[in-house]
Amino acid sequence: MKRQIIYKYPKTILNKGTGYLSGYSHSLNPYTGCAFGCSYCYVRQMPVSLFRKEEWGTWVDVKMETANLLYKELQKAKTKGKVTIFMSSSTDPYQPVEYKEKVTRSLLETLVDFHPDFLLVQTRSPLVSRDIDLLTRMGDKVRVSMTIETDLESIRKHFTPGAPPIAARLKALRLLKDAGIPTQAAIAPVLPSSEAFPHQLAELVDRVCVDDYFMGDGSGGKRTKRMGIYNLYESLGLAEWYHPSAYQIVYDRLKNAFSENQIYLSQQGFEP
Repeated sequence: MKRQIIYKYPKTILNKGTGYLSGYSHSLNPYTGCAFGCSYCYVRQMPVSLFRKEEWGTWVDVKMETANLLYKELQKAKTKGKVTIFMSSSTDPYQPVEYKEKVTRSLLETLVDFHPDFLLVQTRSPLVSRDIDLLTRMGDKVRVSMTIETDLESIRKHFTPGAPPIAARLKALRLLKDAGIPTQAAIAPVLPSSEAFPHQLAELVDRVCVDDYFMGDGSGGKRTKRMGIYNLYESLGLAEWYHPSAYQIVYDRLKNAFSENQIYLSQQGFEP
């Protein structure tokens, strides 16, 4: 699929943490839009997507000259209290365009020098392992949260055909762990998976966050319902997995591989 890449020069780069991210002082998005184009992405129902009038996943805006902008905004933010940052809330900071543009890396370089109180890097891309050299310098002030919704590649291909393979994400988690970088696996949203899934994760992370459409799409599942995702579940004969109680299947399996204080639900698992 050919994607439209547009270069823009934003006036601001930090946004106030609100709603689901109210535990953070700020959110940080290196890009607008996301080439992974996941079928269930809640951003499809947000103004940033709806007002664009173009299919989510077909366009990406690259935010240019943001490192200096970030530094200035961080200086101002620090005078008001703790600076905790969620990167990213409405895009993936390590989507394919990052290989070339390195906007996320430039922002990380600024963050390493600035020392925020906490940074959570949320991604589903193995490209995050490229920046191990920077992430290690942040010590326990950073956590990488890797989205791994399922261990079944056949399921991934139905729901997120444009996203990186599961094996590549697991390999990235291994590299991050070996480098001593705090990590978690985000099973978000919960997709059908095997009973062996928790044991795979237990070898790579010491905490897991479980989330679904009903807890985590910001509207009690209404945004996801409007996108018609249930129809995909039904067509695959997986309707039982599209239910507010379905997460419990995975949660109970996780308890066979993790202690309860290592398993987090929805918003709690993303808190700083």
